[in-house]
Amino acid sequence: MSENTIEALSEKLDRLIDTIARLTPQQPEPPRFEQADCFVWNAERRTLDPVEKVNRVELSLIRGVDRVRDILTDNTERFARNLPANNVLLWGARGMGKSSLVKAVHAEINRAAPAGQPPLKLVEIHREDIETLPQLMAFLKAAPFRFILFCDDLSFDQNDASYKSLKAALEGGVEGRPANVILYATSNRRHLLPRDMIENERSTAINPSEAVEEKVSLSDRFGLWLGFHKCSQDEYLAMIDGYVAHYGLEIDPERLRAEALEWATTRGSRSGRVAWQFIQDLAGRLGKRLDA
Repeated sequence: MSENTIEALSEKLDRLIDTIARLTPQQPEPPRFEQADCFVWNAERRTLDPVEKVNRVELSLIRGVDRVRDILTDNTERFARNLPANNVLLWGARGMGKSSLVKAVHAEINRAAPAGQPPLKLVEIHREDIETLPQLMAFLKAAPFRFILFCDDLSFDQNDASYKSLKAALEGGVEGRPANVILYATSNRRHLLPRDMIENERSTAINPSEAVEEKVSLSDRFGLWLGFHKCSQDEYLAMIDGYVAHYGLEIDPERLRAEALEWATTRGSRSGRVAWQFIQDLAGRLGKRLDA
């Protein structure tokens, strides 16, 4: 065999080895939980990406949901202290601060934690990645921290079977939910599954009532159901006033009230989200930044 032939074979072998190395799935790096208090689960790479700056508002600025705020805070505080606590489903009206409340309570619990208590970690998992919950649970179970596993806008569409993975992760299965993990989810509907999906199961099942129970039982895995309802005009204006005072926006109170009500009328609704959108518009017109 000539020297040129051997060199050509060697080059082909090197390219083959390089190709195989690229195709071989790499082991994910172990999470470094000391990097941050909040992480986002990257299902494709099987990694937890730290979030340096969390998009959230202060707990004191969330108005109109005092009762559910207190319940969620108490449940989270007990979990952080290694006491029994429930999975929580925050459901109801759009824009009333469901996800904002979860992030704000997490920050408040860490702020008020006694010396020596490890910080509570918040891990967000996207709805479309629910099927990877077992891998995520395995990451979290061995860590020396306690975790709020947060899924925003959780719901399931027709013929979507991934809800069964969530059921098993919450309470079912041989291992069940790790003791250092709790699940908080938000949804616009209480039972997470569309009515026509439940009705279809009822009409095609041998035992219709059992089919419906199968669907509804997902929500039952959440020990706490916290309802969020449309706010009144007074509550909406209180939200506006809270933001104005917090950010130091200088505006005549009567003008503020009139513009805030007009804004809500043009949007056709009153909510915390609408109030915040008005504040962003107002601050822009006043030339005021809204840096946290």
